[in-house]
Amino acid sequence: MKKFYSLLLGGLLLVNCLVINANERMSIWPKGKMPDAQEHQIAAMTDEAGQDGFKKEKHRAAYLEWFDAPAPEKRNGCCMVLISGGSYECCCDVGLIKKWSEKLTELGFQCVNFVYRTPRPVGLPIYQSAWEDGQRAIRIVRAEAAKRGYDPEKIGTISMSAGSHLALLLATSSQTRAYKPVDKLDSLSCHINWAIVNAPAYGTTDGENGTPAVRQGYGTDVKLSDVFKFDEKTCPMSLHHGGLDPYTPTTSTLVYRQLRRMHIPAELHLYADKGHAALGFDRAVEFMRQMGWMGDLEPAVPIMDIYNSDEARAQVIREDLWPEGKMPDFQEHQCLPYIEWHIPKHLTTKAIQIIYSGGSYNGNGPDSFEVAPARRFLNEKGMTVVTLKYRTPRPVGLSKHTTAWEDLQRAVRVVRREAAGRGLDPDRIGIMGSSAGGHLTLMGVTSSLHQSYLPVEDWEKNVPCNVQWGIGIYPAYALTDGADRHNVNGGNEDGDILVPEFSFDLKTSPMIFIHGDADGWASMNSVKCWEKMRAMGIQCDLHTLATRDHCFQRTFSPGTGSFTHLDRIWDFLKRKGFVD
Repeated sequence: MKKFYSLLLGGLLLVNCLVINANERMSIWPKGKMPDAQEHQIAAMTDEAGQDGFKKEKHRAAYLEWFDAPAPEKRNGCCMVLISGGSYECCCDVGLIKKWSEKLTELGFQCVNFVYRTPRPVGLPIYQSAWEDGQRAIRIVRAEAAKRGYDPEKIGTISMSAGSHLALLLATSSQTRAYKPVDKLDSLSCHINWAIVNAPAYGTTDGENGTPAVRQGYGTDVKLSDVFKFDEKTCPMSLHHGGLDPYTPTTSTLVYRQLRRMHIPAELHLYADKGHAALGFDRAVEFMRQMGWMGDLEPAVPIMDIYNSDEARAQVIREDLWPEGKMPDFQEHQCLPYIEWHIPKHLTTKAIQIIYSGGSYNGNGPDSFEVAPARRFLNEKGMTVVTLKYRTPRPVGLSKHTTAWEDLQRAVRVVRREAAGRGLDPDRIGIMGSSAGGHLTLMGVTSSLHQSYLPVEDWEKNVPCNVQWGIGIYPAYALTDGADRHNVNGGNEDGDILVPEFSFDLKTSPMIFIHGDADGWASMNSVKCWEKMRAMGIQCDLHTLATRDHCFQRTFSPGTGSFTHLDRIWDFLKRKGFVD
């Protein structure tokens, strides 16, 4: 197949070819055959178009600009097509293209900058001429594979804004012809194999005509634009979006949902308080590594082998959670709840993190792989951790989470009451749980004004149980299609809504969610909670991890998102100002 591509290019591609070297330019259309040519359009990056003496008539045709190949010992057999944004009015991301090309080349990718026609065509959809250029460009990139030393089925894109709208068209709609064939090169497929999509613009129906999302992507009549066909060649994606982007992050959540319906691996990375920007380049690299585009994964390692030391902690204090004889809804078959303070030798912050495990509300372990590594990680950062053992197995005659919720509210009150005496801040307390513990975290974050038990001591009446942040690790049971089991529909359908026990009251706090994309307790548990909180004006982070299942952090490969997930938590806490 590679030989076919090479011969086809040599014999049939009638373009302006130069000797292959750094920044080589290759026009993508045969002379006189560019579809929908319009005199007001050019193909040039803004740094070049802004120079004195720039002649528009010499820059009408879209082109590819090839960067130097990576060093032979670093080549990974992949090609990355770099696509600038600019509202379909220009190609303006000069700095991003430079940064991407340098970093990706160093990682072993052949890079090529794709410069398409702008400004917007007259009398056609705003993306039409760029889409025509894009399909033709991918065909050329595929045809160039043998000559330039990469696999024709290892072609990815990285893009920004309008360029990401174009990348979504390339990723979802390659089986729809954007133009009539102009030569035999057009017999090649124009599908791509993966896409890194930053801040896609114009993706929802309230902004698809070329404006910021008029209603911020909200509304029962606001949908994902139907220009994206999601055909059988739709590829895996990593979607990156800021929570405050006027070109709404709803585009990314809706694209992600459709990819899940199609069982196409994907990642979604959403950033609290961030606007219109290219975010999380390192997450994109982790995605490509997890998917195997950068070679075989390193052998998986257990997280307990990495975080296996408690040297950072100087003091451990254990307390029974309830006064003797005053535990609400006591049941003989349940374990006795308690908390442990883990206070590091050297405090760097007065903030406090409460952590507990999952276990289907049938068991939980404060020294498990869901708790101990995070505790040790945060202790090493100089942060106090309180671990909670809540009552399990499930209570008889009550909802599955009732006694655990009582224990959590009591634990927050105890920690708040004792914080100042330990030199800590009673108003900087967060909670963290995994799986059923993630459901419990959502109870604590969204429903602290909803009383789970009557006070058992007088001091409780004046000590609130709200928290300042939450960390939800693959929360289970958050949607109605999986209220007590795996998500039947993957949480993907509009009828799969948040369970009623989450009040989302006025004390609801920001969260970070981390979830495996392949989790049977579906990642849409996290995504739909994120969407709800954004609608309330609460800015949260969210990261899903391609191909990863429930308990993604038990074992993982170095260099992947599972390996670095604790760093995402620390980044969130610092960015939101919860830790010093």
